[in-house]
Amino acid sequence: MIRIATLNVNGIRSAATKGLFRWVRRADPDVLCLQEVKAHEQDIPERCRYHDGLHGIFYCAEKKGYAGTALYSKKQPKRVQLGFGVTEFDEEGRYIEAEFANLTVISVYFPSGSSSPERQASKFRFLDAFMPHLAKLRASGREIVFCGDVNIAHKEIDLKNWRSNQKNSGFLPEERAWLTELFDRQGWVDVFRRLDPRPEQYTWWSNRGQAWAKNVGWRIDYQIATPGLAAKAKKVEIYTKQRFSDHAPLVIEYAGRL
Repeated sequence: MIRIATLNVNGIRSAATKGLFRWVRRADPDVLCLQEVKAHEQDIPERCRYHDGLHGIFYCAEKKGYAGTALYSKKQPKRVQLGFGVTEFDEEGRYIEAEFANLTVISVYFPSGSSSPERQASKFRFLDAFMPHLAKLRASGREIVFCGDVNIAHKEIDLKNWRSNQKNSGFLPEERAWLTELFDRQGWVDVFRRLDPRPEQYTWWSNRGQAWAKNVGWRIDYQIATPGLAAKAKKVEIYTKQRFSDHAPLVIEYAGRL
């Protein structure tokens, strides 16, 4: 089995103090994808870089304390690619691609557009650039899964208050249509939904009010895979027994080997 976990840590050092790596030891993933590490690599403590047999790869934003991604794996990747060739987003450290013998795993952090119209415009530019990149990946014929904070809830079932959020970033019609095209036209698979059709399954909760206590959340963290790999998914879990950030880890097990 291949066990893959993904989490937006909202600061890797903060998440570490909340017990993230103790959980990682128990969860025992073969690959761990992190987003929003919010640190330059030299500022990440050694214990967070190489952990219990997991070798870490980091792609940090040029801006200090902002964005960035990480990918840990038990096996050394055959090939690693940092960034997907678009300067605006590569400067923010939003993409790590690791090629193993039998599949490619990607840790990706989509921009959030909630803070300003300028950031929403940047998010739309990301979506416009990322779709053809994903089409190229599909055309390679490899089995691929990209894991991360996509910052979009796809359908009404994927957030608690969908009616009041239809004009808000993360649930805009254009964003949702982008995911629909990805799934319906390009053939990628939302692996969580393939295994778990239940409502009220969320991965992010606002820090405002009592969102966590009342489970007023959004499902914006995904593992999105090629059909062959998605068909091998056997078990899925959103881990909510502990909190390491405002997101929860999404863990999926696939038949096969890295």
